[in-house]
Amino acid sequence: MYLFIFFIVTELLTPVVIRRQFYKKSKFLFYLLCGAHAVMSIWFWILLIETRVYSGHYDSPSNVWKLMLMAGIASAVTLPRVIIIITHFAAKFLKTRNNWLTITGLVTASFIFFIIVGGALFGRFNVKVDSVEMKIEGLHKDLDGLRIVQTSDLHLASFYHHKKKMSEFVDKINSLNPDLIINTGDFVSYGWREFGNFDSILSRAHGKYGKIAIFGNHDFGTYNPHFTETDREYNVVKMNQKLESSGYAVLSGEHTILNVGDAKIGVIGVITMGSHPKIVYGNIDSALKGLDTVSLRIALTHDPNHFAVAIEGKTDIDITLSGHTHGMQMGIMTKYFKWSLSKYYYPHWNGLYVSGKQYHYTNRGLGTIAIPFRIWMPPEITLITLKNEI
Repeated sequence: MYLFIFFIVTELLTPVVIRRQFYKKSKFLFYLLCGAHAVMSIWFWILLIETRVYSGHYDSPSNVWKLMLMAGIASAVTLPRVIIIITHFAAKFLKTRNNWLTITGLVTASFIFFIIVGGALFGRFNVKVDSVEMKIEGLHKDLDGLRIVQTSDLHLASFYHHKKKMSEFVDKINSLNPDLIINTGDFVSYGWREFGNFDSILSRAHGKYGKIAIFGNHDFGTYNPHFTETDREYNVVKMNQKLESSGYAVLSGEHTILNVGDAKIGVIGVITMGSHPKIVYGNIDSALKGLDTVSLRIALTHDPNHFAVAIEGKTDIDITLSGHTHGMQMGIMTKYFKWSLSKYYYPHWNGLYVSGKQYHYTNRGLGTIAIPFRIWMPPEITLITLKNEI
């Protein structure tokens, strides 16, 4: 109710500020801004009403997309409105000269609006292929030059109206000529129905030695407010079916052995359940049993914090691959400087980390969650090339 009142207040006060600021200066600009305000308001309230009265499955792709779109409009429109309202009435209260406070608010609000819109229209599809070379001492000669492509956090409902984009991402993966394709979880946000028919698109990705995936915490239906315990159990069954039809072998607290020439790769996959900060990890030691004679050990664990908890310095795992963070979908990514608020929750929030002879890589993900944007935090496909350190 309080949020509803908040939205109503911003709806009523924004035209007041627009009129006071622009009516006498430029009627054209005044009517243009009022028209834009009305269009955004109508769109937002239609989405709000549709999602509130919706009685179908919460995890249907259309409903999840509408929830994301509503959150996107709220962030792109409501936040700038609040800034404009606060600065305008603060200027009136303080009786500032030259109206500089209101102008500052308008400039700031415009900047935020265009940044969010740009992140929604372009940033979230501006996929980057991040290439990394891992030099491993004593690497078997048949594994030298092996190419592993990692993806993560597809959150498929974020591609509900953009299946062609996902298809293009699959084509990009295939163009990297991968020997092994790995996905480190969170195919969906709320439940298995979000998968829709994306399995037909994902099945087109091919690795010479196959495709392996694990579940992320979202894949268990943790965040679906209407799921019962029985629903969550059924969700796991359906998710396994969807991943199988997408061509993935799913590891849930177990391992598989890949034969590459005379070499053997042990791939360990553990589950991640719960929500931050109460995350539950699978047992890495149990999944490791029986891998004493393999040439290389690769662990897949969705949450990067699991590396420090159970893998780093505690096991003989050579490479650990994670996702989960998204880089919070906004931050700074340059060649020489990378930063995101997610670093304060996940020290290994993005990219390659080395601890002794153990490598840990965290992928930023391909999809989006909650708000459909990426601001200076591009989606990622990772190409890992193994090299023998001589």
